[in-house]
Amino acid sequence: MTTPPPTAELTADEARRIALKAQGFLGTPDRRAGVRGVLRHLGAVQLDTISVLARSHELIPYARLGAVGRTTVENAYWKDTHAFEYWSHAACILPIEEWPHFAFRRRAYRARPQWHHHLPDGAYDQVIKQLRTEGPLTATELGGAKKTSEWWDWSGTKVAVERALMYGEVVCVERRGWKRVYDLAERAVPASLLHDELDDTECLRRLVRLAGQSLGVGTRADIADYHRLKGEQVDQVIADSGLVPVTVAGWSKPAWADPAALETVPRGRHRTTLLSPFDSLIWERARTERLFGFTHRLEAYVPKPKRVHGYFAMPVLSGGRLVGRVDPAREGRTLVARQVGLDGPKAVHGVAQALIEAASWVGCTDVRVERVDAPDLREPLTRELARALA
Repeated sequence: MTTPPPTAELTADEARRIALKAQGFLGTPDRRAGVRGVLRHLGAVQLDTISVLARSHELIPYARLGAVGRTTVENAYWKDTHAFEYWSHAACILPIEEWPHFAFRRRAYRARPQWHHHLPDGAYDQVIKQLRTEGPLTATELGGAKKTSEWWDWSGTKVAVERALMYGEVVCVERRGWKRVYDLAERAVPASLLHDELDDTECLRRLVRLAGQSLGVGTRADIADYHRLKGEQVDQVIADSGLVPVTVAGWSKPAWADPAALETVPRGRHRTTLLSPFDSLIWERARTERLFGFTHRLEAYVPKPKRVHGYFAMPVLSGGRLVGRVDPAREGRTLVARQVGLDGPKAVHGVAQALIEAASWVGCTDVRVERVDAPDLREPLTRELARALA
């Protein structure tokens, strides 16, 4: 694809600030819109099984709004059909109004010739029948999720209901104790949205536009990664998506930006917070390095002896920069910083502030630091924490 001439040239600092604004970390958040506003602003909130301070879909609004009640978060997502769960960047909570724009993915799943799990004869129809008469139900209530204790060894029922979810005949309407609760799409999705009428091009154009708005500015790869599109799919529609081509100093690839993000200089208060490793600000490692000069990876699935930063190291955002990381745990009413990495003495205040706020949010009254990668910064950090907790 031939990229048209850029409409603007951005410095690396301007691109970083635009991205922070687009992701809700720069400027005053719209607290009236609350968690639902965050979801619509981001376009997708990733789900994950790991829970340390809280699950990732709770950490996302917390990082932007501060101490939002955990029940408030769940209700905002699932009450009154404001959202649905589907495959976007990964398993994500998505605004319900985007249901029609994932028709291209549902069609692709229906046309898929091969699957990892075998679907037993009759299992699909039985699941649909049971949900129609008894739903909403979990896989366990439908007859059992597993054949054995192995996590991957799904029962025929689980295979059937997950296939129906991918096809769009079934919707996950909430998470109950981390189990998906399934219902028929015909009941769960508003009638005005329950269709697959949009062709692939229209679906892709919308998702590329949304990705550009949520990123503020990004390369082709950044935009494709947001909803896990293929590069060729982005190429098909980006010229008609409403995004505009730009160049960013220091970026080796052409970029595209939300024109609204270019209209005014991003200003306002920077958020100081711990970030979930699954936060959309840092989804794509190469983008995180480009924007912040910060290398990060989740090490939860790395063997313990090979971990560098810890099991669930959470980057610390302060002053619009990623200034360190914390691997947290909880022991009773104490938030334990098992390992802390600091980007120099200037990072101490921001990391301490992020730890104190996170501790308060999860009901902890104390913070204990176990290991600091730079030993000479341990004493300043513990002193800053003691002053704040006094």
